[in-house]
Amino acid sequence: MISRALGPEFGGSIGIMFFFANVCGSALYILGLVEAIVSAFGIPEDGVAGVAGPHQVLPSGYWWSLLYGTSLLFLCLIVCLVGAHIYAKATFVIFIIVVTALASIFISFFTVGPRVLTLPDTSAVNSTSPVTSNYTGLRLHTLKSNVWPGYAIDYTTGTMMSFATVFAVMFNGCTGIMAGSNMSGDLKNPSYSIPRGTLAAVVITFVTYNLLSLLVACSCERRVLQRDYSFLGDINIWQPLVTMGIYSSTMSAAMSNLIGASRILYALSKDDLFGGVLALARKTSLSGNPWASVLFSWVLVQAVLFTGKLNTIAGIVTIFFLLVYAAVDLACLALEWASAPNFRPSFRFFTWHTCLLGILGCLVMMFLISAIYAFASIAFMLLLLMLIHYLCPTSHWGYISQALIFHQVRKYLLMLDVRKDHVKFWRPQVLLMVANPRSCTGLIAFINDLKKSGLYVLGHIQIGLLDGLPSDPLQSRYDSWLSLVDHLNIKAFVNLTLADSVRHGVQNLLFITGFGAMRPNTLVLGFYDDCTPQDHLQGKILLSAGNGMDVMIPTKDPREQRPPYFPTLRGVEETKHLQAEEYVSVIADTVKMGKNVTLARYFDQFNRDKIVGSGRKVRGHRGGMGPFVDVWPLNLLRPDNSGYVDTCSLFLLQLACVLRESRAWSQARLRLFLCVEAGCSLREEEEAKLRLLLKELRISAQVQTVAWDQVVELHWQRRGERETRSGEWAAGGDEEREVEEEAQRQEHEDEEERVQRFPNNAAQLTDEYICAVNKLICQHGAPPPAVRFLYLPRPPADTSRYLAYLHQLDLLTRNLGPTLLVHGVTPVVTTDL
Repeated sequence: MISRALGPEFGGSIGIMFFFANVCGSALYILGLVEAIVSAFGIPEDGVAGVAGPHQVLPSGYWWSLLYGTSLLFLCLIVCLVGAHIYAKATFVIFIIVVTALASIFISFFTVGPRVLTLPDTSAVNSTSPVTSNYTGLRLHTLKSNVWPGYAIDYTTGTMMSFATVFAVMFNGCTGIMAGSNMSGDLKNPSYSIPRGTLAAVVITFVTYNLLSLLVACSCERRVLQRDYSFLGDINIWQPLVTMGIYSSTMSAAMSNLIGASRILYALSKDDLFGGVLALARKTSLSGNPWASVLFSWVLVQAVLFTGKLNTIAGIVTIFFLLVYAAVDLACLALEWASAPNFRPSFRFFTWHTCLLGILGCLVMMFLISAIYAFASIAFMLLLLMLIHYLCPTSHWGYISQALIFHQVRKYLLMLDVRKDHVKFWRPQVLLMVANPRSCTGLIAFINDLKKSGLYVLGHIQIGLLDGLPSDPLQSRYDSWLSLVDHLNIKAFVNLTLADSVRHGVQNLLFITGFGAMRPNTLVLGFYDDCTPQDHLQGKILLSAGNGMDVMIPTKDPREQRPPYFPTLRGVEETKHLQAEEYVSVIADTVKMGKNVTLARYFDQFNRDKIVGSGRKVRGHRGGMGPFVDVWPLNLLRPDNSGYVDTCSLFLLQLACVLRESRAWSQARLRLFLCVEAGCSLREEEEAKLRLLLKELRISAQVQTVAWDQVVELHWQRRGERETRSGEWAAGGDEEREVEEEAQRQEHEDEEERVQRFPNNAAQLTDEYICAVNKLICQHGAPPPAVRFLYLPRPPADTSRYLAYLHQLDLLTRNLGPTLLVHGVTPVVTTDL
């Protein structure tokens, strides 16, 4: 019941505690029965004053008491092995005897007159204590003398009793009220019988115990209560009836705890919370009786009997039961606080206040009885909880933790106001588009390091429409994606969508992904090139609560065989589903929506374990140099641009710093490359400004200046050659000159029109210049960095230049290794307080 409400971790750990509580409780009742038998029929031990009566014929002593207890426990074992139906019949007979004995006790208080009771010598603490006391009948002065506490020395441990120790012993008489819950598997209608039976047991027990305590306090002197544990028989109208009631009720309680322990153990084995450890406990007879669990419980009860100290066991049993009852209260409290719509208790007086009061009461009494035992039991329960959490398979009956988390997350998401966002608390919230995870596990793991405790979403688009489909084809595929998240050990959400094109799918995800202020602010795309993708999940089976990734799902109908969810990768000769123009359109759409864009290239070469492990410490010493992270903050495709400190450059620098702040990259070292021209005062001012900014932002980086005069000259030189070539054409023949002039004039007019409409297309770059920039980056990459951050220029507004734009990016990043092209549109750093 607890496991179904709180989940397998709490249910399993509390179940083990409840099992031990029932085991120790069964031993406790057996020892109590033996003590009553030896007190009535046992020969007094040596050194105890008095002469044995004619009915005291049983030998006394530790080993004799152990033999009696073993015999009684064996009798309980026989009843439990036969089955629950025999136990039910036996308990009914016992119920009749106990009710008759209780009725005679209550009648005796009103019919038996005052008398002098002789106290047994075995209960005397010292020789000077009186050996007689009075039964006064119902008297007010007797009640007044018994109102205030007056504790004596415990005859089993020799220590002074207190409220907590008396409560620990007395509480065990109340634990039988949940015996019906332990046998829920044997009931025809548990949902009907358990609540009514438990509430009836609570009410009857409460009334009976309180009325009995009041009558005893009004009629018996304190010495009787302290010295004679069988005084109810001495004042009864027929003494043997009380003895029969005591023996019957104690035997019934011992059998109830033994059969309850076996049923709890059987339930734990069926839930498979401990793997094969409890496999033998699942064996049952033809009638369904878990005989293996009964035998195992019997062995443990027999081991507890060797302690022989009733009151010591009573304290342990009480702490175990209190912990279980606190867990039951916690289950109800958690369901109420989770506001689960399906939690509709039929008990009209249910409220979370009583649950909380019950939890506090149980915990307070646990520590009052024994702080050491209480701490030990809680620590043992937490240890079991962690073991079950990491070892047990995923359950299918739900977790209360998920309902509580949902309740709290919804509340705090509503409190997360996007209008209160500030640049000081900016963090990357990333949407990574994944076409096929087989080829990009390295990129997925890298972005997980880059997110800096921000939102991380894996997005996937399936081309298609719901028209003509019976249902959403993506719903059944979430499980494999979540298995991938578990396999890669990343903290990410998964969002799948169905769209008629990749461009529309990305737009949909950017619009709808997230809640409130938790929405992606950065889109990460893989680079568009002609490289053949490599399968990094080849031969790996990712198991989850549902189906595996590379496992064919067997069905009765061969036509219903479902292929692996992640399809095979694109071959060398196969065409792409995404065209180059659409790819650049996705980038442009993202910028228009105010989102940052990052393009990732060559991350199929990224080996996270090798790179991150290079900077780890081995036995207190650094195993080697940490990886380098190179940052080029200048827009290398705009050689006429002289600004280093703009929004995009600072965003690029911020991402590199965020990467280094993650634990796995803490040993990484930033290298910041500044492209300068010799003798340019403006460049020197920009360099000084950037160094000052790094100091103010507390960013530690190795700033290296890179002379790129020759590269820039190459750009202007090629432009000059084009102008010279135009002049040579003009000096040719008249006819040829006219044709060339007409073509030149038309091209010039088209170019001027494009420049006027799209000013950012004015700079025309040659492949030779971009290759020279690529070579410059490679020359200043020693030792090779783990990853490079480059400035991603804004896509051209003229859609006819999309292919040229993509071609320039391809030349710029060719053979650079893992590279991120970053374009930022939002401010992410500030020096203001």
